[in-house]
Amino acid sequence: MPDDDLSTLWRRQWPGCSPLADSLKQACHDRWVRFHSLPGSKRYPDTDSEYDIVLQRYNTVLDELFHGQDVRIVTTDWSDASEPPALSAHHVLWNPGARHWMSVRTDEEETDPDFITYTHLYVSRRTWRPGLVDDLLRAAADEATVGVMITSLSFDRIHHPYDGGADLLLPTTSERDTIKHSHTDWLSDHPSGY
Repeated sequence: MPDDDLSTLWRRQWPGCSPLADSLKQACHDRWVRFHSLPGSKRYPDTDSEYDIVLQRYNTVLDELFHGQDVRIVTTDWSDASEPPALSAHHVLWNPGARHWMSVRTDEEETDPDFITYTHLYVSRRTWRPGLVDDLLRAAADEATVGVMITSLSFDRIHHPYDGGADLLLPTTSERDTIKHSHTDWLSDHPSGY
């Protein structure tokens, strides 16, 4: 699918929002839920058994969202130029076959050219199965990469894994509530859900 078609799909689902994963929960709080990736809200796994818990939680929710479907895997990189840099070997491993989708200026308010940065988004399409992106999920859990999204083809369902948890954005509040109630022991105790 051409890049402009992907951007059109994105704007249809998330009008007024750039495809930067961290900004979505503020814009669409009524469709958002956060799950912790470890018991006790622990942020980083330290042992193999903790990595197993992290991957099990991520894969459980991803399979509930995308079982048997094709998904888009969106990964990011940064630079001080609007042209995307060559992908690192790690990035190629985490998102095989990814191609550049778009570049977004990270901070529109910045005026000093020495501090202007761009987030470069790369996308691939694959058929979901548990374990498909375990290397990428592990890297997100370790904060070795950020801004990851696993999405439906139309971008109406988003799973954004990161160190300490995952944000889910769903088409409706009702769908968000259904999955939220399926994993209540993974929710934050904080009133805002963070």
